[in-house]
Amino acid sequence: MLDRLKRSVEECPVVGLGGYQYFVHPITDGIPEMDPELLQEVVDRMMEVGDFRCDRIIAPEAMGIHLAVPISLRLGIPYSIVRKRGYGLEGEVNIAQATGYSRSDMYINGVRRGERVVIVDDVLSTGGTLRALVHALKDSFGAEVVDIVMVFEKTERKREIEEDIGVGVKTLLKVDVVEGRTVYYE
Repeated sequence: MLDRLKRSVEECPVVGLGGYQYFVHPITDGIPEMDPELLQEVVDRMMEVGDFRCDRIIAPEAMGIHLAVPISLRLGIPYSIVRKRGYGLEGEVNIAQATGYSRSDMYINGVRRGERVVIVDDVLSTGGTLRALVHALKDSFGAEVVDIVMVFEKTERKREIEEDIGVGVKTLLKVDVVEGRTVYYE
């Protein structure tokens, strides 16, 4: 299972960004190119493991978008993108997020009070984006985060992140960068 994803991980390059070892992969970066069969395999598996009994799918910009769209189309569930730009719309909520290599603001629009939401994204690493997003959804919208489904887990702190946000995080493949190469663990 996930044969294409595993092969693609073995082949992806690694770059250093501000002391952070970052693997460059079609799912996480959209480069070098997205193999439709790889995307199909990933989306199929996300739908198998995720609990999508929800009102809305939430995906952070940019690399959650290509995961949310096919799931939304198949299940008929609306999705909202957490953007890196504010539009000043009524009800917009600004959140500050920090990752292993950047800090920025993100903006949530379109979530209705009390909605049941599922978050989909590419990588669980430092947990910075996820922590900010979950706390904002709960505190600002009173949303119930039903599930969180990520493609890659690149952290030893998953349990700590889950305890902080109060929601379990499902990942498809645990990865790490070892001696300049990306490796996966079963």
